[in-house]
Amino acid sequence: MSASLVPIRQAAAAVMACMAFLACVLSVAHAAPMRAATEPPAPAQAQTRDAVTAYEAGQFDAALQGFAAAAQKGNRLAQFNYAMMLLRGEGTSPKPQEALVWLRKAADNQMTHAQFTLGDLNERGELVPKSLVEANRWYERAAQGGHVQAQMALATNYFTGRGVARDYGKAFTWYSRAATAGDGGAQYIVGSYYERGEPGVVDKDIEQAKIWYARAAAGGDPGALAKLRSLLEEGLRAKSGGSM
Repeated sequence: MSASLVPIRQAAAAVMACMAFLACVLSVAHAAPMRAATEPPAPAQAQTRDAVTAYEAGQFDAALQGFAAAAQKGNRLAQFNYAMMLLRGEGTSPKPQEALVWLRKAADNQMTHAQFTLGDLNERGELVPKSLVEANRWYERAAQGGHVQAQMALATNYFTGRGVARDYGKAFTWYSRAATAGDGGAQYIVGSYYERGEPGVVDKDIEQAKIWYARAAAGGDPGALAKLRSLLEEGLRAKSGGSM
């Protein structure tokens, strides 16, 4: 074989392997999801829908009244939207403290985005005194409910030791949950965990690293695609004994 053809054939083989690997991962990732358990209907749904319609039409006064009424009846989406309108001063003058009351009601009513928002406010010290401990408490509540942004925030705080004791194992757990939910950044991080291994957390597993890099690459992450290609090239070189 001509020496000049070796790099070309090596690159072509890696590209073909990369495309095949991505196709395999995508076929699994796009399998039909399981149906979520049926939840009881939320209170004041029709009233909340009408308020959303009014808001989208720019009718802030009507929207504010509708959200307020539905919020009083316990609709958590209405509670959150009412809080946001009070905070932004839409249909009324800004009322940040009243907004905070309704935001907490929505959070206590198990609205994960309200929980995440409270975590973010506590982390940044807006409307409330800055408290990383309180921020992580709200992030964890939202993360437990499946809020991906909260899972990422909590994972990163565990990874860096921000407001909590540094814990790479808990960080990996929350990154994994966010990655499984489809977050591309989390998928890349989980891939890196598997690529290098983390003592006491996860063993080095190049095949798992490829899978997670492939999922991130399928979502458009060029860094993950480069990582995947590099691992596949290393695998091809190992199989050929370095003679390609």
